[in-house]
Amino acid sequence: MKNVLSTVSDRREEKKSGQTMEERLNAIRAGILGSNDGILTVVGVVFSVAAATTNRLVIVIAALSDLLACALSMGSGEFAAVSSQSDSERVAVDRERVALKENFDEQLATVQAYYEDRGVTAETAKAIAVELLAQKPLETILSVKYDMTLGHYVSPIEASFASTFSAALGGALPLLALLLSPMKYQYIAAILATVVAVSLTGLISAFLSKGMVKRAVIRNIWIGLLTIVIHFSIGKLF
Repeated sequence: MKNVLSTVSDRREEKKSGQTMEERLNAIRAGILGSNDGILTVVGVVFSVAAATTNRLVIVIAALSDLLACALSMGSGEFAAVSSQSDSERVAVDRERVALKENFDEQLATVQAYYEDRGVTAETAKAIAVELLAQKPLETILSVKYDMTLGHYVSPIEASFASTFSAALGGALPLLALLLSPMKYQYIAAILATVVAVSLTGLISAFLSKGMVKRAVIRNIWIGLLTIVIHFSIGKLF
């Protein structure tokens, strides 16, 4: 009877609303990666093609084609990768649900050891483990073993949409700079747009990860400029 009630309670927990930090960061991470990839691939195509031809229509068509391909590629890649992660999380939930029924003492020992490793005495750790597993067994085990919150799984759809949209938006910046500026300054405008765009992605990523902002921005700028140089050099070979 106790196991039945615990299972019902655990399934109710799975239906709780509200996103965890991991779920929110999942979409943000996908968006930052997508935008950075969109910026660099499009500007790379722009300068590699521009080095081989001065035909603006050819350059724009190549860049636009790459923009669409990049956005779809990033979106589908994120969907596949995050789907695998989400599937793994669900498998872990099912596995631990069975383990609680068949090897409860082992699960109890795992939770007790978790708190002992954090400086709690063996007696107190066991008391905590007993109480937690009596109230929320599955939720406790998932938190202790996998740092997971029951009922909260990373969303492949959110990651895919964020990556696709941001890749298209990021890649559009250097392309629009090229199209909207006078032909005399189109490549300078594309370079400046790239520098601004990758600086923003570096700034946002450093801010979210509480990292070193200046280093992240400078690193992204150097990567953007290096991308331009490499692709322009390749275009000059043809």
